[in-house]
Amino acid sequence: MREEKPKAPSQEKKKMKNGWFWPAIYTSVALLFIGMVWGYSALTTNDATPSEVAKIDQPKENATVETNASKETLKYPIHEDQVEQVAILQEFYDPEADESVREKALLVFKQSYVTSEGLSLSIEGEPFEVVAAMSGTVEEVIVDSFKGTEIKLKHADGMTTVYGSLTGVIVKEGDQVQQGQVLATTTQNEWNPEAGVHLQFEIRQDGVAVNPHDYLAF
Repeated sequence: MREEKPKAPSQEKKKMKNGWFWPAIYTSVALLFIGMVWGYSALTTNDATPSEVAKIDQPKENATVETNASKETLKYPIHEDQVEQVAILQEFYDPEADESVREKALLVFKQSYVTSEGLSLSIEGEPFEVVAAMSGTVEEVIVDSFKGTEIKLKHADGMTTVYGSLTGVIVKEGDQVQQGQVLATTTQNEWNPEAGVHLQFEIRQDGVAVNPHDYLAF
């Protein structure tokens, strides 16, 4: 008898084995590629987020001052430890105030009366440092040897504070100042010689002088 040789695997079985191999390879490569794309997208998104936050959280210097000022309340234009020593030499002229107050708000100049638009403040007749009553911008510095130098500070919401009868000014027009920052020192002047060394302090709202007593407990 002729010995029969073992039969070789059929071509059909070979095809079945080879049919699973390449789809599996393609699927693995596709999943790997998708994973790489997703990872790159997540990485670039995370990198972009902090830069956007940084832009939002970095306001300009001017904006910071305005924001702070809108949350502030007016303080005395002098150092806080000197408040108890302040004397009011001239009052703000209020036509509805008592007669004695109105008389104290009149200044005599060249044989005529001039009404005061602020308060004349003195500390025992001695020079003292003048500070910003609120954060703002130095709108104007007026040098006047007759009345003494004057500083105008512009604040948020249309408010302006004015500091007169000054010397030794250490700020200039356009400067951003913080509440309590020293601006100058008081002096005497020829416009109001009877007051001696003093500060002429005024508050204006939308350009109109208002009574400082309505804002500060002098």
